[in-house]
Amino acid sequence: MIVPPKLKKGDEIRVISPSHSLKMLSDDVITDAKNKLNELGYKVTFSNHMNEKDEFNSMPIKSRVDELNEAFSDKNVKCILTSIGGYNSNDILSYLDFDLIRNNPKIFSGFSDITVLLNAIYAKTGLITYHGPFFSTFAMHKGLDYILKYFNMCLTNEEIFEIEPSKEWSDDKWYLDQENGNFIQNTGLIYYKEISLCQT
Repeated sequence: MIVPPKLKKGDEIRVISPSHSLKMLSDDVITDAKNKLNELGYKVTFSNHMNEKDEFNSMPIKSRVDELNEAFSDKNVKCILTSIGGYNSNDILSYLDFDLIRNNPKIFSGFSDITVLLNAIYAKTGLITYHGPFFSTFAMHKGLDYILKYFNMCLTNEEIFEIEPSKEWSDDKWYLDQENGNFIQNTGLIYYKEISLCQT
C-alpha cells in the first residue's frame, strides 16, 4: 500500500478531465473553484488540453491519457483533482501507465465516473486514492463547509480522526443554479458488510 504525501500550503494542484471535459463547466464555475483553492493556499494549474471538447462532451482518449500521465510525472504537482464526472473514464484504462503512477505517488481525487480510475489505480499500484471532491466541487456556494473540513483533515494532516456524517446532502445540478439547490436531510450512515458465503 502506498500513501501519497500530504498537501502543504503552496503545493500545486493539477486539474485533469479523464471523463467529461472541463469545458462542460461555465467560466464562472471554473473561476470560483480556482479562487477557492487559491484562498486555501494552493496553486492551481491546468493541462494543455483543458479547452478541448468533442461531440461527446469529452476529449480524445490520447488527450485524456496524456494529461493524466503528465500530471503524475510532473514533480511539482502534489495533488490531482478531476474536473467533473461523466460516463467514459473506462475508455482510458488500457492506456494508463501504472508503473509511472506507482513511481510518482500523489493525491488523486474524484467520484462518480472517476471511481473506475480510483479502483484501477489502487488495484494495479497499491496507491491510496480518494473518493472525494472534484475540482468543480470547490465552486459550490452552498454545502461546501463539510467538504472543506474533511478535505483538509484527510489530505493535510497525519492524525487519526473520526468521520461524522454530514447533516444534509444533495445530488442535483448545483452548477446550473447555485441559489436554489435541493438539500436533503441526512438520516445517518449506512453500513455495509461483507457476507461470507459457505457451502452446505
